[in-house]
Amino acid sequence: MANTPQAKKRIRRNANRAEINHSRISRIRTFIKQVESAIASGKKADAAEALKKVQPELARGVARGVIHKNTASRKISRLSKRVASLG
Repeated sequence: MANTPQAKKRIRRNANRAEINHSRISRIRTFIKQVESAIASGKKADAAEALKKVQPELARGVARGVIHKNTASRKISRLSKRVASLG
């Protein structure tokens, strides 16, 4: 177990950051699910609106370092393609 004060502080800090990062990732997943549910219902207008909301969330996740830049880019690309294919 950690004995130095600095190591103990790092454990506390890492636990706090993990909690914050988990909530950020969860928030991003929620926005993605909203887009996917709109796509599943076939409502292009709703899906496009939800896609506009998910893009800044993914960008914020990249800026905060919780997801990789290419991962966010891939998710946006795939969602955009699916929304565009709706009739």
